[in-house]
Amino acid sequence: MTVHLTDDFAANYAAWRDAGIAVPGFDPKAVRDYTEQHPYWIHFGAGNLFRAVHAPIAQDLIENGETKAGILVAETFDADIIDLAYKPYDNRCLQVVLNADGSVDSRLIASVADAFGIRAHDGEWDRLAKVFRDPQLQFATVTITEKGYALTRADGELLPWIKPEADGGPDKAVSAMGAITALLFERFKAGAAPIAMVSTDNFSQNGDRFAAAIRQMAGWWHANGFVGSDFLDYVKNPAKVSFPLSMIDRITPNPAEAVSELLAGQGFGDTEIIHTPKRTNVAPFANTEKTWYLVIEDAFPNGRPDLTKAGVYLADRDTVNEADEMKVTTCLNPLHTALATFGMLLGYPSMSKTIADPTLHKLVERLGYAEGLPVVTDPGIFSPKEFLRQVIEERVPNPNIPDTPARISTDTSQKIPIRYGVTISKYLKSDTLDAGSLVAIPLTIAGWLRLLLGADGKGTRDDGSEVTLSSDPRLADLQAALAGLTVGGDLADADAKLRPILADAAIFGTDLNATPLADKIIGYFREFAAGTGTVDATIAKALK
Repeated sequence: MTVHLTDDFAANYAAWRDAGIAVPGFDPKAVRDYTEQHPYWIHFGAGNLFRAVHAPIAQDLIENGETKAGILVAETFDADIIDLAYKPYDNRCLQVVLNADGSVDSRLIASVADAFGIRAHDGEWDRLAKVFRDPQLQFATVTITEKGYALTRADGELLPWIKPEADGGPDKAVSAMGAITALLFERFKAGAAPIAMVSTDNFSQNGDRFAAAIRQMAGWWHANGFVGSDFLDYVKNPAKVSFPLSMIDRITPNPAEAVSELLAGQGFGDTEIIHTPKRTNVAPFANTEKTWYLVIEDAFPNGRPDLTKAGVYLADRDTVNEADEMKVTTCLNPLHTALATFGMLLGYPSMSKTIADPTLHKLVERLGYAEGLPVVTDPGIFSPKEFLRQVIEERVPNPNIPDTPARISTDTSQKIPIRYGVTISKYLKSDTLDAGSLVAIPLTIAGWLRLLLGADGKGTRDDGSEVTLSSDPRLADLQAALAGLTVGGDLADADAKLRPILADAAIFGTDLNATPLADKIIGYFREFAAGTGTVDATIAKALK
């Protein structure tokens, strides 16, 4: 028997069990009805990460007796997600945990009590505004990607879709930052009840960035006469509107065809992968890895359930910062970038195949354990060494996670200052550590520059073949600076061409020419670029 998300799972429990799917121990209708009268949590961003992390947390809170209410979700960027992937399935989805041994753990998620697709200030908006006016609402979480917080261009000019909202006031706001600010204005007018606004997007200082964007939008509206100074005071007062920091970590790729086929074979009927007109990829299921972390600064002025009962870490601001820095500068992101760089060079199709290369496995062990851990601050809530072990031995090697070097390589020039620059800076400032002892970091930087040899967005693999490079705002500039250097060609100008790049503190966090690392990077680059088939041997020799 084939089961579907909208089935009565209580009446057909045996069929769900036979399909290997765990079902909730509560009545979804009762949860929906209770939530309508007692909303406590709303989330913005209805994509795959929400369905892999937030909705399951909400379900665990219900299952553990912490609350009778479910979670609400709103989508401002691509409202078609709601129409195509939520409404037809009673807002339910299947969480599919992909284990490294090839097995899956599937779970019916029925904690989403309602979903809102925001395109304009219409009836859907009115329903959402009613939620924000309710003083029982305790917090909102957000996953809209870092781009969703941007309001201006680099030159300070308002983005073209933001300017009409800044000039037109709350009634014109439908972007993520505009809509959320307008909803906070609704809450303010209804009595100014407190609320926590929690960014759970995957970048450092996310809460501070969230607060700045909301306050900037509110400031424009005040300057244009749409809101009073008292509303500005409201969004600037952490006792009224807080913006906690967070650290989130769970690899959640787009829904995969292989997972769809596996589920169909097990007796699950809702396996269509949906591609919206805005090119969002969603499905009635969300595939994700087993390991996950969510750390949130415990600053909830209107209260909260005990989120720790659902696996969330609650901590003070410093601890959240330390957990985030541990992940971003030492235990995960630097390893991802190194593997992605050499995966692109060597033509590996997936991250799991990249780390299966014994030389690259040894490289990231050196990068994490030997070079990163000596300068990491232990957040105290979990072990950096164990976190690192999970990344190297379990998470990245998982062959069922369809992640690619090309995806991880996107915007590498923007990532290096944090992923490597912070560690380099700590070595340079240390009285006991020698920056000249670093090997994996200069190897990775040299490998990245070697990959860029080419033109017009095309690089050169280790075997000499051409590869399309991932998008990067500095790509054209860097390829122009490296022009004339070719694999197996004359490298006499390598020093002169590389030194200005290595001096760019915007990329590396410091002028590397003033450190022992520049000579190492140039030396490794020369070895990588001396001919084809040099990458493995160069890394192996350097790691001896």
